[in-house]
Amino acid sequence: MSISTILDGGFSLTNNRNAQGIVLMVLSMAAFALTDTLVKQMSTIISPAQVLFFLIGGGLIVFTSIARFQGGTLLDPKAFVPVLLLRYLAEVIGMVGMVMALANAPISTVGAITQATPLLAAVGAVLFLGERVSWRRWSAIIVGFIGVLFIVQPGAAGFELTILWAVLALVAFSIRDLTTSMTPSHMSSATLATFTMIAAMPFVIGWVAFNGESFFPTGLNWITVLTMVGLGSFGYMLLIASLRMAEVSAVMPFRYTRIIFLLVVGIVVFEERPGVSTYFGATLIILSGLYMMWREQQIKRQAAASAKHESH
Repeated sequence: MSISTILDGGFSLTNNRNAQGIVLMVLSMAAFALTDTLVKQMSTIISPAQVLFFLIGGGLIVFTSIARFQGGTLLDPKAFVPVLLLRYLAEVIGMVGMVMALANAPISTVGAITQATPLLAAVGAVLFLGERVSWRRWSAIIVGFIGVLFIVQPGAAGFELTILWAVLALVAFSIRDLTTSMTPSHMSSATLATFTMIAAMPFVIGWVAFNGESFFPTGLNWITVLTMVGLGSFGYMLLIASLRMAEVSAVMPFRYTRIIFLLVVGIVVFEERPGVSTYFGATLIILSGLYMMWREQQIKRQAAASAKHESH
């Protein structure tokens, strides 16, 4: 089986598309956690703008190569429909927020906050897509956001404004995920990613130039740079493939595995010691997401049983 087949939803561990999407989501989160680790390490050497330039530039090369290998076109007029333009903008804002947060805040805290994305995406689905959510799921969403507040602690004496970059990334990535499910079905994951990188390049080039910084600073460890780009690109492709392959409600809760990955990285690699409030908040986020997944499956089972009963 080719890599292009895997990236576009042909990964066949089972015949269940939701199960396949879950596997891709967990792999995506592991790749992103490793990328976040390298981004934080690189941010001690070069600026966030330069880090983002390498991520965007490298991603553009990788995604364009995959898209061309798959036979995809980069002249698709549907790449400029409003929903995709919104997605490109959300992706750029999210990446800026994420890189700035990783450069200035504990990686475990950043990871915990941004993994509330599925909760915010669920709210967006209700407000803009007309999805119906029961009071139980609303309760789970509220609990999850309480978890975010425990982590951010906006009224605490030691509150750091830099953590708001993670909140910005949370909002932007929620919009990105919500719009991903509305992308044209004929557009491959690699093509979608390529257009996103193209849309982001003018901004990141302008950011580096405005700062008066070098695009290719001397003394870089290029193995680290290439690994960061490769892992980030691979995780991004797996994320898109997962969201397009499976039901959003089925795969979204497994994004919380990134919290676990980043908590371990923060403790082992960066010697962070998250406080009780961070652990408690992360636990609330995870539990609320898992409950939403369980509740969604219960509703589907009940609907299937009711339909079967009526057919008889």
